Amino acid sequence: MRMRTILPLMLALLLALSCGYAQEEAQEEAKPAAMAKPKTDIKLETEMDKVSYAIGVQIGTSLRMQKVDVNTKILFSALDAAVKDEPLLMTEEEMIQVMEAFQQKMEQKMQEMQQQEGAGNEKAAKEFLAENAKKEGVKITDSGLQYQVLEEGKGASPTAKDKVQCHYRGTFLDGEEFDSSYKRGEPTTFGVTQVIKGWTEALQMMKEGDKWKLWIPADLAYGEGRSGIPPNSLLIFEIELIKVNPEQ
Repeated sequence: MRMRTILPLMLALLLALSCGYAQEEAQEEAKPAAMAKPKTDIKLETEMDKVSYAIGVQIGTSLRMQKVDVNTKILFSALDAAVKDEPLLMTEEEMIQVMEAFQQKMEQKMQEMQQQEGAGNEKAAKEFLAENAKKEGVKITDSGLQYQVLEEGKGASPTAKDKVQCHYRGTFLDGEEFDSSYKRGEPTTFGVTQVIKGWTEALQMMKEGDKWKLWIPADLAYGEGRSGIPPNSLLIFEIELIKVNPEQ
């Protein structure tokens, strides 16, 4: 039986499952299993054995993390039959219908999860910003951006048309670091308007040599989120403006 039509549906589903949870959360979930003694007598002696096992773990982990209920006995049987090109219990048309319906169900589930996560992040951000605004040294702009001057410089301020060279470190509200030029070992150069709104606003108020701490609400950052950034996330940055490169 040819499986050309159903294959893209399976790939799309597995990709959605794999991207539906944070890498750190997956690692945390995997720790107990890695420390426990494996419940199997299987020995991984060849490269094919190891590849087969790794593929199985990836699929199983994705299903587990997304709480997708499957009958593993049937899954193993179907996998074995497909690999051996044996007769199958469902036609291609039946499998396409089942997988299309399941994919829609999973997409709806992921949307609901994102909405719940976004609502929680929005509430946490509002509560934090309200308290943070009361702290000494914290200033607030008309847009809602909060900042604090850590070190004062005496150089030039960039305009929207300029490029800047900066060192920075970005974290979430819980302190988890998601990006850092310091870790990469070199500052980053970019256009003032090529970054999120909160950065664009702050950079034009800074001077060369300044080091600021920013608390950027989601509407000045990534809004509903992007890869690696959950929806409605408050982002915290420490930015060091090293150099302004005026428009040529």
